[in-house]
Amino acid sequence: MTALPTSPPRTSPARSTSTFGLVLLLGTMAALGAVTIDLYLPSLPQVADDLGTTAANAQLTITGVLVGSALGQLVSGPLSDAYGRRRPAIAGFAVYVVAALLCAIAPSLPTLVAARFLAGMGAAAGSVVGMAIIRDLFTGPAAARLMSRLILVIGVAPLFAPTIGGAIAEHTGWRPVLALLAVAGLLVLLAVWRRLPETRPELAVEVPAQASRAPSSAAARAVPVTRRRGGRVLRSFSGYGALVRDRRFMALAVVPGLAMSVVMSYVATSPFVFQDGFGLSTTQFAVLFAVMGVALVGGSQVNAALVQRFGSPALLRVGVTAALTLSLVLGGVVLSGVDELLAFVVPLWLLLLTLGLIMPNAVTMALEPYGASAGAAAALVTALQSGVGGLVGVVTGLLGGDAHAMASVIAVATALALVLVTAVAAADRRTAAARAHADHA
Repeated sequence: MTALPTSPPRTSPARSTSTFGLVLLLGTMAALGAVTIDLYLPSLPQVADDLGTTAANAQLTITGVLVGSALGQLVSGPLSDAYGRRRPAIAGFAVYVVAALLCAIAPSLPTLVAARFLAGMGAAAGSVVGMAIIRDLFTGPAAARLMSRLILVIGVAPLFAPTIGGAIAEHTGWRPVLALLAVAGLLVLLAVWRRLPETRPELAVEVPAQASRAPSSAAARAVPVTRRRGGRVLRSFSGYGALVRDRRFMALAVVPGLAMSVVMSYVATSPFVFQDGFGLSTTQFAVLFAVMGVALVGGSQVNAALVQRFGSPALLRVGVTAALTLSLVLGGVVLSGVDELLAFVVPLWLLLLTLGLIMPNAVTMALEPYGASAGAAAALVTALQSGVGGLVGVVTGLLGGDAHAMASVIAVATALALVLVTAVAAADRRTAAARAHADHA
């Protein structure tokens, strides 16, 4: 996409960067939210003991991040449409740093949950801005490939985060783990301040040179600049109405949330299932968690390799069908009472692998028609991911926070995802048939 002849945003001029550098930066921004959960995850049993609460209540510190993230995304998305991609990102990560410091000194569970909620709000801009920037520059298979590469970067840090967090917690307790998150947030804030380009069409100054090879036609049409910023903000927020009324968009937007439900039901229960149920040590759990994370990263890279040939709709259908099948296998293992770790881990690992075919393709298909309001569309998609995932975390805890709860939630989530994807495919076929009939007539 060619840079538009406008003046740079007042915060600071955008820097040009390569596509690789852009993906690395966007992945780092989006990964902070995942690291906020995964670095802290091995500390959950310590938090429950230290603050005198139950395992289910300790899981609220995970839920708080997800719910805060959902709310923060709904705010930062329209703001990124109104003011550009840079400013909401900078403000959000500044909030995150303060919240992470408050987490480290929280004296009670309610205070810790509130601070984690605020941290989730601050980190929310990372994922929203990342998706919106990709939509500004790419559509179709190119966007799906870039989304998959983004998941690769997002997935690398969480692979090592539990190992690092577990080692720190084992020797110093859980509070230094949260202090380390404040340091990580500060580093991301500095990177965003110095390197994040402005890609919002009417505010763009410099964008990756490679982007010109696969521009989004919708993004290339600059939205007229509104001189009164208040009116621009209100118009950006009002875009949620059109999104919510679009049944195809909402169906596709819910699918990544259901995929995130699978992830969060696993994440929320895994310390108790593997450490308490299977007797793994903190270190062993961290290693296993990293191995499971490889499935999420690997699945997205399989998708990147196949999407150009098969397309997002076909890979999405394959992903949800395989996910439901594997969830039923996992449920059968749990119900049979088999206590072999491998029998439990293998179907779960394969199930997480299929999510790499689901999330990037569902997101790409949902955002594609909304180039002019990519921030709001990305915000609604990511808010549903975090919000549905957070609610599922609560439900999983209420169901007992054990392997049975995990398997039950995963089975329901994958079944619903298959229903929605099937409905979208049927609607798309009807639309295509109607267009073909009209053209023939």
